[in-house]
Amino acid sequence: MAAANAPITMKEALTLPSVGINPQFITFTHVTMESDKYICVRETAPQNSIVIIDMSMPNQPLRRPITADSALMNPNSKILALKAQVQGTTQDHLQIFNIEMKAKLKSHLMPEQIVFWKWITPKMLGLVTQTTVYHWSIEGESEPVKVFERTANLANNQIINYRCDPSEKWLVLIGIAPGVPERPQLVKGNLQLFSVDQQRSQALEAHAASFAQYKVPGNDNPSILISFATKTLNAGQITSKLHVIELGAQPGKPSFSKKQADLFFPPDFADDFPVAMQMSHKYSLIYVITKLGLLFVYDLETASAVYRNRISPDPIFLTTEASSVGGFYAVNRRGQVLLATINEQTIVPFVSGQLNNLELAVNLAKRGNLPGAENLVVQRFQELFAQTKYKEAAELAAESPQGILRTPDTVAKFQSVPVQTGQTPPLLQYFGTLLTRGKLNAFESLELSRLVVNQNKKNLLENWLAEDKLECSEELGDLVKTVDNDLALKIYIKARATPKVVAAFAERREFDKILIYSKQVGYTPDYLFLLQTILRADPQGAVNFALMMSQMEGGCPVDYNTITDLFLQRNLIREATAFLLDVLKPNLPEHAFLQTKVLEINLVTFPNVADAILANGMFSHYDRPRIAQLCEKAGLYVRALQHYSELPDIKRVIVNTHAIEPQSLVEFFGTLSKEWALECMKDLLLVNLRGNLQIIVQVAKEYSDQLGTDQCMKLFEQFKSYEGLYFFLGSFLSSSEDPDIHFKYIEAAAKTGQIKEVERVTRESNFYDAEKTKNFLMEAKLPDARPLINVCDRFGFVPDLTHYLYTNNMLRYIEGYVQKVNPSNAPLVVGQLLDDECPEDFIKGLILSVRSLLPVEPLVEECEKRNRLRLLTQFLEHLVSEGSQDVHVHNALGKIIIDSGNNPEHFLTTNPYYDSRVVGKYCEKRDPTLAVVAYRRGQCDDELINVTNKNSLFKLQARYVVERMDEDLWAKVLDPENEYRRQLIDQVVSTALPESKSPEQVSAAVKAFMTADLPHELIELLEKIVLQNSAFSGNFNLQNLLILTAIKADPSRVMDYINRLDNFDGPAVGEVAVEAQLYEEAFAIFKKFNLNVQAVNVLLDNIRSIDRAVEFAFRVEEDAVWSQVGKAQLREGLVSDAIESFIRADDATQFLDVIRASEDANVYHDLVRYLLMVRQKTKEPKVDSELIYAYAKIDRLADIEEFILMPNVANLQNVGDRLYDEALYEAAKIIYAFISNWAKLAVTLVKLKQFQGAVDAARKANSAKTWKEVCFACVDAEEFRLAQICGLNIIIQVDDLEEVSEFYQNRGCFNELISLMESGLGLERAHMGIFTELGVLYARYRPEKLMEHIKLFSTRLNIPKLIRACDEQQHWKELTYLYIQYDEFDNAATTIMNHSPEAWDHMQFKDVAVKVANVELYYKAVHFYLQEHPDLINDILNVLALRVDHTRVVDIMRKAGHLLLVKPYMVAVQSNNVSAVNEALNEIYVEEEDYERLRESIDLHDSFDQIGLAQKIEKHELLEMRRVAAYIYKKAGRWKQSIGLSKKDKLYKDAMETASQSGDRELAEELLVYFIEQGKKECFASCLFVCYDLIRPDTALELAWMNNMIDFAFPYLLQFIREYTGKVDELVKDRIEAQNEVKTKEMEEKEVIAQQNMYAQLLPLALPAPPMPGMGGGYAPPPPMGGMGMPPMPPYGMPPMGSSY
Repeated sequence: MAAANAPITMKEALTLPSVGINPQFITFTHVTMESDKYICVRETAPQNSIVIIDMSMPNQPLRRPITADSALMNPNSKILALKAQVQGTTQDHLQIFNIEMKAKLKSHLMPEQIVFWKWITPKMLGLVTQTTVYHWSIEGESEPVKVFERTANLANNQIINYRCDPSEKWLVLIGIAPGVPERPQLVKGNLQLFSVDQQRSQALEAHAASFAQYKVPGNDNPSILISFATKTLNAGQITSKLHVIELGAQPGKPSFSKKQADLFFPPDFADDFPVAMQMSHKYSLIYVITKLGLLFVYDLETASAVYRNRISPDPIFLTTEASSVGGFYAVNRRGQVLLATINEQTIVPFVSGQLNNLELAVNLAKRGNLPGAENLVVQRFQELFAQTKYKEAAELAAESPQGILRTPDTVAKFQSVPVQTGQTPPLLQYFGTLLTRGKLNAFESLELSRLVVNQNKKNLLENWLAEDKLECSEELGDLVKTVDNDLALKIYIKARATPKVVAAFAERREFDKILIYSKQVGYTPDYLFLLQTILRADPQGAVNFALMMSQMEGGCPVDYNTITDLFLQRNLIREATAFLLDVLKPNLPEHAFLQTKVLEINLVTFPNVADAILANGMFSHYDRPRIAQLCEKAGLYVRALQHYSELPDIKRVIVNTHAIEPQSLVEFFGTLSKEWALECMKDLLLVNLRGNLQIIVQVAKEYSDQLGTDQCMKLFEQFKSYEGLYFFLGSFLSSSEDPDIHFKYIEAAAKTGQIKEVERVTRESNFYDAEKTKNFLMEAKLPDARPLINVCDRFGFVPDLTHYLYTNNMLRYIEGYVQKVNPSNAPLVVGQLLDDECPEDFIKGLILSVRSLLPVEPLVEECEKRNRLRLLTQFLEHLVSEGSQDVHVHNALGKIIIDSGNNPEHFLTTNPYYDSRVVGKYCEKRDPTLAVVAYRRGQCDDELINVTNKNSLFKLQARYVVERMDEDLWAKVLDPENEYRRQLIDQVVSTALPESKSPEQVSAAVKAFMTADLPHELIELLEKIVLQNSAFSGNFNLQNLLILTAIKADPSRVMDYINRLDNFDGPAVGEVAVEAQLYEEAFAIFKKFNLNVQAVNVLLDNIRSIDRAVEFAFRVEEDAVWSQVGKAQLREGLVSDAIESFIRADDATQFLDVIRASEDANVYHDLVRYLLMVRQKTKEPKVDSELIYAYAKIDRLADIEEFILMPNVANLQNVGDRLYDEALYEAAKIIYAFISNWAKLAVTLVKLKQFQGAVDAARKANSAKTWKEVCFACVDAEEFRLAQICGLNIIIQVDDLEEVSEFYQNRGCFNELISLMESGLGLERAHMGIFTELGVLYARYRPEKLMEHIKLFSTRLNIPKLIRACDEQQHWKELTYLYIQYDEFDNAATTIMNHSPEAWDHMQFKDVAVKVANVELYYKAVHFYLQEHPDLINDILNVLALRVDHTRVVDIMRKAGHLLLVKPYMVAVQSNNVSAVNEALNEIYVEEEDYERLRESIDLHDSFDQIGLAQKIEKHELLEMRRVAAYIYKKAGRWKQSIGLSKKDKLYKDAMETASQSGDRELAEELLVYFIEQGKKECFASCLFVCYDLIRPDTALELAWMNNMIDFAFPYLLQFIREYTGKVDELVKDRIEAQNEVKTKEMEEKEVIAQQNMYAQLLPLALPAPPMPGMGGGYAPPPPMGGMGMPPMPPYGMPPMGSSY
């Protein structure tokens, strides 16, 4: 069957390799497809990843690096479920991710291993374990819930599917298992059906199953059906069935009767079995898909077979429903994603024609709204109507596919049926049926509504419209408008009858809706007319409508000016203003005229409105001069000022201050330029200075920055308005820092009498010019001196103030200033008064009046400068008597006492309050000794040193420094740069220190000398203190210091001091002596204090005399000394002597150094003695380990064996490794054997050439590394038997196999290696690597064994690796076999064709050819067979027939000139109706003159150049060939050419049949004339009947009469008369029946009129009626032609001659 005519269309939606999927991952375990939206592929190489293919954009796969054992995409959304086994357990880790949100939704750890899982709904996962089935919802935090246990029939089954019905009440689990022993290749299918409600399971035999919903007639609720396919073997017979069963039948309701049908498998597919079943819910079809690619299609309702074909040459392992198209997707092993869909154009004709199942064809057409059943449906409708089965006819019309019966003719037909008394009219039955089925079309809606309107059933219309049962139209709206305007408007809107909708809105005065609706539907009404209409009735509504028009997209359809004029014509000023204000909001330049217009009309009529408009500032493009004039006339002076642009106009208007709000006038000044503003201000002051001063001041305040403060001040000064200047400057004085402004303000305030303000400003302001202000106030001579006091006090003019007040006899203000304002400035006042020669009594009184508030220091300073200090004696004594401790008071009093000479020493030593530095300074020139007293009292170091130096008072200085004990002071006086240092040192040594009895003072002095680096002076000092009998002679610190100083400054004295002194720190001083390299002195010190270790260290480390050290050690006999001697000897390399010293010292602490030195010096005999001593004192692994090593080095193996048997802490492993590394193998052997380190023992034995023992040790070690080392050593030693023993233990490790193989091969041991690998095949742990490596070795060295090895172990080989080896060694036959085993059929085919002498085998090549993926290989195979095996080319082509392009094959053979060679192939594939094949076969038939085959080919296959073939053979010498040409012309519609050829060859029968089939009356009559001309009377008679329908009777009679052939025409005449007589009889009968019907109708009219509420019966009839007995739904066969007035025709149209005539 041609693919174009097949009822099922197959399409390759995608190939997985084309989007980067490796073919090895196209398997059931790697690919999942849960719906028609996504495919999910799990890849494990080159890295673990998940590939998600969105079927809406398959060429953009999403690849994510994810490791999992299985992955499922959600059927509806981008949610990914992952499953991975937890390593080392049987648990599975489940995770669910939202890919779009990049978030994990849920996860769970399953305690059991999941063997199968699937999305059973978009929200639910089904999880199947070995024993149980769980459901896991992705919503919430729930865990998997157990649903049911698996039944026994599914034990040891591979689960291939799990499904649930739409209600989730029924579940089915499907598995497959190997077949029975007598037929294992026929896989057995098992099914478990589980009821959730009943919690029961049923086990069945089935391979595939699916659920569906089906609505049984008479039952409102859909039934749940299950369909399952089985293929079983019983008693050697295979039974294949499809079952459809209802689940959970509803009590009391019609149920679905069980259906079953056979599944027919062709002989080549005897072992094939169903693997999947999909439901087409759209068409109610069942798809059954088998493993080998067969597709069975069945009808769900009847289980009738619809179609069967092979859809894939490769096994199908995965399917899913394609719900949107009513088909399914299938994935095969090649990676093709096939989409199977219904061919809507051909399925119904196929079922009705090929299957001859008319009822199924009609049901399919109705169910899926498919074409192809029109004639059947119309015929059935006419039958039902003729049988008066109006209800059934109505149902058929309602369900007719593509609405072919939903026409006015059908309505008219029901209208024409007379209404029977007591019955519902058929027309209402028809409409009721349509309403139950869905929506009525426009004509039906109109007719039904007409009935309802006539009966005033408006509520029915409303209900139907609400339920969307009627199709709205303008005609329906017109009809409904007669009864309900609102309902009609709804209908108009739905019908998009725009003019009617606009008119309706206008009638309802809903003008706003007009614009909205017009915009929605794109309609343009007459807006001007609508506006005028609205304006008459509703001015405000007109405004709203006009505004809505202005907001329309594309602009207002009516000009704004026109709209405005419409309002103004009716004097609707307010409405016009409202409209214009709204539309002019954008303030566009093109609206300037309208802006002027709206302002004009309001300035004339409503000035306040115009003022508000202007205040809003919404317009800026109107005629400003015009509006300015109108504003001035209307008294809106502010607006006039705002609009005038000339200065004279502004001056004219601005003087009307009485009518202008001051604030507005001030704001207006802000819009003027500086010059204009000043001009206007001058005019206002000239017109009315007093009245306008406040405004001018306000303007100046507001715009001082713009106008300039100087200009404003000049303006006020010009008019001598100090009041204005005062108010103006006062407004921003606080924010101004201009000294001139502050001064002018003070000046204006003073001149306007604002004395308090003058006082405030002079007190608070910081910016006026103090000098200028002071002078102004002095000149002004204000009665109140406080402003002047403020200025002078703040800016330091106190003397000037005092002089001014004193000279002006304002003594009261002097007292007030000193006492109340600023007492701290009293000294300045006193000083000035003294300068002004004021009486002392006033000054003393002034001072006493202030008392403690008076600052003493500056007062004293002022009096002291004028030599009037005694003036303060009374004041100071008064303060002291009051208990004052003020330093300045006592300083001044001290100065007075010193000057008076009244026992100053007493005051200086007893007064605690004066400042020593100040008083001392005062005394320096008067009496230096008094200064020293003052400085000593205040510890004024610098001052005291300076005064004593200056006056040579060094003895006083030395005593002070010693007593002071200050480091900094000592550093200063002992500074080398001090020119008086020597004099001071002499006084310290001779006087100060000998007088001192304080150790602290002596210590501080000594320390100072040391710090000053004066060692010789220090020695001099210390000898005087320590060596001469003094209080400090035995002082420990001083003795230490003396020796240390001598070490540093005079080493020659050190030994004498050591011998003379006893109370010093020996260890410390000794260390200092060592550091000073005085080694003999240090040795003497250590020896004196019995510090023997330190003493011997000096001998060893400093003097470097080991001999003296050994002598000293023998003398003192101390272990510590011997230990130090031993260390030194060790450092000097005297190892044996050092060991002897350590043994004498009994010192085991240095064993590490001793061991290291002994090894370097190779003195292991002495080391053994030392280590034996050390072992007695400590248990150290290092000691025991070194002892063993030392024994080994001196070859005392027996001692080693004895030692390791004794308790020890030696690290034997490390010792053994060390012995092994240094080739002491015998000793290492002892150690390894003792510690059972078999691996190292084996390697050691290999070194000793003891191979058998090495093998035994390696066996005990059982380590791959050990085995390899022993094996490789045995191979090198040619101990192949032992090497094989080792090798067998190595090659079971995959990672080590290749290393062993390379080692053998590199040494040329090929036979031994092959023997090793062959032995390894029998091992229990033999793995793929062994089999593969042996295959590679066979390929290289034993090719004769290769094929046998591959065939025996093909499943245990690493085929890719062996393929490379075979390719390298050119073993083509074996390479082909490996390619086939690895499913690389393309490479296998290529290898066979490229190396055919060795690799080609016909049967093998046929099997390979059908499985290749590269289409080009098919045609390469055709060329190959054509060149090398032409005798078998048809066989290979028959195998490839379903895959190759037949046209291309024919072209290949045609070019090769061997077309006849593939004739059998072309015959086999001609059923595909390919043009190239048809033409090639037709050529062959013509050449062979096989006209029968040629005619058969033409009849069955029409795809070829018909005219070309006819022209080619119309002149053929063979008659039958020419007849075929005529036949071709006839099929092509070239009737005349066909008849011409038939007449030429006298084939009159053919000519008559051609004329009859042409339907051309002219051709038929021409043929009659030809027969008359040729005298063929019999042919004339035959032609009359063959062309009966075409020949006119008058023409036939005329020709017969004219040519004397009436007798031959008479049978035709009889038939013609009989036909027309019958027609007349029918007409008479119809006429009589019509008259009877008229009479009957008249009688029934009265009853019809009497019927009331006829339509009330309509709704119950809208429900489907139950079937009536005897009224089946089948289709009767068509009536015989005799019923149509034409008797049945015999062959060639000759009527039977009977007795009727």
